Amino acid sequence: MDLPFVVATLTRRGLLTPGRPIRVASQLQALRKWGWSLAGELRQAAARDPGRVAVLDEQGTELTYQELLDRAERLARAMRTGLGVQAGDRVGVLCRNHHGLIEAVVAATVLGADAVLVNSGLSAAQLATVTEEQRLRVLVHDDEFADRILGLPAEVHRVDERGLEELIAGALPGDLQPPERDGRTIVLTSGTTGAPKGARRPTPNGFGPLVSIIDRIPLHTRDTVMIAAPLFHTWGYAALQVAFALRATIVLHRRFEPAATLAALVAHQCQALFAVPVMVQRLLDVPPPDPRPPLKVVAVSGSALPGGLAPRFMDVYGDVVYNLYGSTEVSWASIAGPADLREAPTSAGRPPHGTRLAILDDDGQPVPDGRVGRIFVGNEMLFEGYTSGARRETHDGLLDTGDLGRINADGLLFVDGRADDMIVSGGENVFPSEVEDLLARLPQVREAAVIGVPDPEYGQRLAAFLGLHPGEVLDPEAVREYVRHYLARFSVPRDVIFVKYLPRNATGKVLSRELRRYYG
Repeated sequence: MDLPFVVATLTRRGLLTPGRPIRVASQLQALRKWGWSLAGELRQAAARDPGRVAVLDEQGTELTYQELLDRAERLARAMRTGLGVQAGDRVGVLCRNHHGLIEAVVAATVLGADAVLVNSGLSAAQLATVTEEQRLRVLVHDDEFADRILGLPAEVHRVDERGLEELIAGALPGDLQPPERDGRTIVLTSGTTGAPKGARRPTPNGFGPLVSIIDRIPLHTRDTVMIAAPLFHTWGYAALQVAFALRATIVLHRRFEPAATLAALVAHQCQALFAVPVMVQRLLDVPPPDPRPPLKVVAVSGSALPGGLAPRFMDVYGDVVYNLYGSTEVSWASIAGPADLREAPTSAGRPPHGTRLAILDDDGQPVPDGRVGRIFVGNEMLFEGYTSGARRETHDGLLDTGDLGRINADGLLFVDGRADDMIVSGGENVFPSEVEDLLARLPQVREAAVIGVPDPEYGQRLAAFLGLHPGEVLDPEAVREYVRHYLARFSVPRDVIFVKYLPRNATGKVLSRELRRYYG
């Protein structure tokens, strides 16, 4: 990434503001010694702004950057001496959004161990599988998950919330030096269609990844940021990395609750919110506070942004929505800003600086603008492969996202859905996401999901599952006629099923396998 662009972006976002020389020197020394891992980012923030509040939660707990670093270092020493954790080991972290998760991940990284971010929505059986496949030595977990860990092997050290505090309080003095091996963060894929896979995230090697994001999403040094997206998810974890780099104050709640989230945004005067789309949707289900929170950025990612959601939200809270399209494997691919989302609400935007994006056919050749093909992405933060050893297809340094999409004449990317979600009905290719976006625009519809199901005559057909707003009623044939008016006949769902809520995982993605159970 070219130096003038990096300097200009860092200057615009306040990262090159002069400070006390001794603190600036300590900040740079921390990055030189510890690198750009989460541990390095926390150290540089503590060196530059030791007394600034780093994390605060719904219970009123506040930790400054120096206090957070001290706790993480004490935990690292206790893990090393008391639990035998060393470089190359793996530490599982099964926690909701609070400072304990951050401390556990930083402690593992400091020791050169890999931190495995465990999805809080996993069942006991899935957790046992993850523990075995990821070869966990330690599992740090919230008390509420105690019943899920009963079947884990005895050799796995379990650390609950009280145990975490005891380790920190009882840590012996000692020196911590950068490990010979960099600890990696392993994120589990969402697992909406099967068992989650572990994806090794690379450690940034400079300002490039940060600059790519904050150039397009106007976050600033010392903002107050609420991270509602789960920290165990790629998007929540990325938000944490960006917040540390900006020396932001981070507001965390263990569980997302719309009214409480809005109250916290106002009480803490948050300039930014990181969320997944379903959270933004639920914020519109409750009356907006008066006065409104001073939001400048509502950054969403993690699942498709339903058609019409961004304009509806911005009509209430201002033009503040930024939609990042990416995945655990490619990190980011494109970003849509408020203007993009006003013009084309279903757009995924354009690739940020330093990112390459291509739409390729099955032979790896580029397709013309407007034609649907496979989305391939290249940037500095492509994942290093699955922990199983499996990899994704690549072409000319670009990684397959597994999604299908197209780029229009204005250069905007549109994602048509997962390649394995596309169905063939009566010989025609049908994309469920196109129908979902259309159905989501109906004023009676709160949420919509469309899947392909077996059909004896056409091979496959579409089934639409709709959750309606309270008190609303829709007729299935009226829904079909609505789709028939806007789309081709083969896109009309033969089945229209009304549900109270769509089944979702902890990151807000609809669980298609649960919907297919309706068909036995």
